[in-house]
Order: sequence, then C-alpha cells, then structure tokens
Amino acid sequence: MQVFRGFHHAALAPACALTIGNFDGVHRGHQAMLALLRSEAQHRGLPSAVMTFEPHPRDFFAAQAGQPDRAPARIATLRDKLSELERCGIDQVVVLPFDRRLASLTPDEFIDQVLVSGLHAQYVLVGDDFRFGAKRAGDYDFLDAAGSQRGFDVARMLSYEVHGARVSSSLVRDALAAGDMNQVAGLLGRAYSISGHVIHGQKLGRDLGCRTLNVRFGHQKSATRGIFAVRTHGLATQPLDGVASLGVRPTVEDAGRVLLEVHCFDWPSSLGTEGGYGKIVRVELLHKLRDEARYDGLEALQAAIHQDIADARVFFDSQGRQTTRDRI
Repeated sequence: MQVFRGFHHAALAPACALTIGNFDGVHRGHQAMLALLRSEAQHRGLPSAVMTFEPHPRDFFAAQAGQPDRAPARIATLRDKLSELERCGIDQVVVLPFDRRLASLTPDEFIDQVLVSGLHAQYVLVGDDFRFGAKRAGDYDFLDAAGSQRGFDVARMLSYEVHGARVSSSLVRDALAAGDMNQVAGLLGRAYSISGHVIHGQKLGRDLGCRTLNVRFGHQKSATRGIFAVRTHGLATQPLDGVASLGVRPTVEDAGRVLLEVHCFDWPSSLGTEGGYGKIVRVELLHKLRDEARYDGLEALQAAIHQDIADARVFFDSQGRQTTRDRI
C-alpha cells in the first residue's frame, strides 16, 4: 500500500476509485465500505484509494474555537489506521492535512481541487451521512450531481448494523470508554490494539519489580484508559500475555502524555534486558481490570501493580479453561 501526505505527488495513480473519511478505528462498517470500494475498483481496473485527514477535522475546529476538550477521543493512532487500511487491501492512502485552507473550501472547490484535479477520481463512494465543504454545505446529492457534470460516478453505502445497532466510531468510543472490550472487539471485528515503537522510559518498573515496555499513544486523548490484561505481538515468535497501563501515570508523572506501559509475564531470554527497545510491537487490550488511579507513594503503587498482575493471570487462566471447555 502506498501512503501519500497530500495529493500533489507524481506517484499518485492517474485515476482511482476513492472513498473519503476519518476511518478512526477502521471498524466493521468501514471494512464493509472498503470491501465494496475494492470490488468496484477491480471491476473498473482502477486502484482503490482512501482519502483521510490528520488532524481529525473535529480536532481542528475544537482548537480553532479554543475548546480542545470538544475534540473527540482518538480510537487509533495514524500508524494503526494505516495498518488496518492496508490489511483491508487498499492500494493507496492520501493523508490530507486538515487546516484552515482545506476547511474553507466550498463544496464546488473541494470537488474541483481535491477530487478532480488532485486525485483524478473516477468513482467516489461515500457513507449515507457524508458531508463536505465549508460549513458542511455539501452532501451526497450535491456530490452526485457534480459527478454527472464532471465525469465521475458517485455511490452511497447505507449504514452497517450489528445486532440492530449502527456501527460507528462514536459507538466504538462509547464501548471503549465503558471498558467493554468484548463489545469493542465485536464492533471492530478484532481485538482492540495499539502499536508503536518501544521507547526508553524512566525505568521505574525495574525498581518496582516489574519491568515494562513503553509505547506512546501519539494523541492527547485516547478513547480508553486504565489497566488491562493484554497480549503483545512482535517480541517473540509467539504473542506474550501480560498486563498494561494506558494513561497519564498520575502517581509518578501526570504530564498529560498518554503512555502504554506493558509488563509481559514471560520475558524472552533471547532479547536480553535491553532487547525490546526500538522494536515495533502491537498490544491487544483484551480485558479491562480497573481504572487508572493515583496512589500515595511508590509502595502503594507497587502493591497495586502486583495485584494487577495477579488479576491479569486469573483472566488468562479463565480464558484457557473456557477454551478447554469449548473443545470438549
């Protein structure tokens, strides 16, 4: 999959089948749309292309209004979004910076400058709630009429439902905020995960008796926080079970920076004590144990960590027992 920052790039295909959206989480509704896009692209002999935005448009407008708290919590980092788009078989992704210039384009200007001149779209697939252009003045009917005039086809996909509920990024955020990781997995079609490079931290975990891997979330507002039973991929040939904290570390830092700290139960001896740094890992958050908390000193924090490790082991033991029963 090719990834472009902006659409002024010589390697972009001369024509494409395109869909547009934030795709935060790449949930099952997104996946259904991407599958339809790929089918249309193959039928037309075109590469499938996704145009997405960074920052999220609502991040931009919240900052412009001086009310950053109005920005939505982020389900996935850009890295994870791109990884899922690639897994869905998309050929090209254009990451468009959402800024004042883009926000001020009228619907006609957006179509002419972005869809036609920038991306050479021959087919455009949108959702049933799609709006575009300054003040969200453009809608599906406007786009469809413009396509007839400018020579590209437009299609609309209706809502995707699971158990009678419309799957949306907002619904995924609500489930993450509630810590219902089973519901989240049902909406995503996979376990919720966060990936990134393992970075150096304060190495406080070693003093507390449980060394950790540190991965930055890369956004100030994560859609979930707390202590989780997790499974880490990318360190060994098999995934490693463990426990993790996702949050701002209120007892030792509380700097507002969201950090994922992972303790693996069984550290691979082949890595040595420093072998994890710089590796790209993917951490599945399987079960929420509790909310993040502030403790009165490191001794209380250490006791809580060791209780979390015990609780996470109980979770994985119960999963193993359930798997055994399923096989009987």
